Amino acid sequence: MMRVIWGLLALVVTALSLGPSFAHVLEALPRLTVWSPELWRETTVFNGQFRLFAVIGGPLDVGAILVTAVLAYLMRDDRRSFWCALAGAVFFAASLAIWFAWVAPVNTVLATWKPGPIPEDFHAIRNRWETGHMVVASVKLAGFIATALSVLLSRSGISARAPA
Repeated sequence: MMRVIWGLLALVVTALSLGPSFAHVLEALPRLTVWSPELWRETTVFNGQFRLFAVIGGPLDVGAILVTAVLAYLMRDDRRSFWCALAGAVFFAASLAIWFAWVAPVNTVLATWKPGPIPEDFHAIRNRWETGHMVVASVKLAGFIATALSVLLSRSGISARAPA
């Protein structure tokens, strides 16, 4: 029963972690192709469109790593489920590492922007910020798939065999 509870918890937390990242991807095309630099800066930097992504998303990202690691531990005697859960934990840890390496430095630059003329490096900064979020979402999707497979393949969860 503990595996079922942790499996469900892992699926919920990893889905909630993936959600904001996927939202970034869904919103990226208009931001990159339609929005003016002024609109992008006003919305993204000055008016806090993504404030809750950090406040809620950050703890969910850490939680996704922890619950999938616990799930892997609980699945240690079920080889297929263990490796899938471990892969999920690794993917979620990698997504957070990628965010810190790729997106966080850009956020530091964005925090220095002031109203007025658009900075000369605007396009490079915006593109790094947008592509960083796209990569993070892709890695989280792989982590969610691995976690879901762990639960689906588990001997204590849904059976892969047809009913007798």
